[in-house]
Amino acid sequence: MATRAPDQLVHIPADHVTLEGELTLPPGASGVVVFAHGSGSSRHSPRNVFVARALQSAGLGTLLFDLLTRAEDTDYETRFDIALLTRRLIAATHWLQQQPHTNPLAIGYFGASTGAAAALQAAATLDSAITAVVSRGGRPDLAGAALAQVSAPTLLIVGGEDHVVIDLNRQAYARLQGEKQFVIVPGATHLFEEPGTLEEVARLASQWFVTHLKLS
Repeated sequence: MATRAPDQLVHIPADHVTLEGELTLPPGASGVVVFAHGSGSSRHSPRNVFVARALQSAGLGTLLFDLLTRAEDTDYETRFDIALLTRRLIAATHWLQQQPHTNPLAIGYFGASTGAAAALQAAATLDSAITAVVSRGGRPDLAGAALAQVSAPTLLIVGGEDHVVIDLNRQAYARLQGEKQFVIVPGATHLFEEPGTLEEVARLASQWFVTHLKLS
């Protein structure tokens, strides 16, 4: 079995706080995927970590970081402050662009729940700096008017039993103007806890990012 690339603990300045993250760069990585977790979650989200390991196995770097400090995360309203989450994601992206070992790499976003809205708003703001976006069980509808400004190829993944979120994703999908794909994973609920469903998310995301994240 191949040795997995080590995780590097990093500290990212954003607004007036410092956010902790884990950066993993396999040898020869052609891109790095930044994870935007959902409300009430963190960089330790087991579902995001699972997908991140799959991306690393596919030769992609990953950055899992906390969009909020522990104090901020205790405020329920802050968890749903999409503008704040977007600023934090943009700050993490700028940090990656300033590091010598990640500056040359293409950057993608993987967003879950409210993190998907932040990923799409950040992608709209940063435009060509973001090469691809994947949403897992996300709320892309919360990205609002930014949806029409997203130029990065975008994949929306939703569980087949997550009926309300399916409808919200259909509405958001219709507003996306660039390359896009909408995939429903049969039998999956919102958290993709059913056997084989998270593996399918990881497969779809890996395929999407490997296709679209290339050295610039």
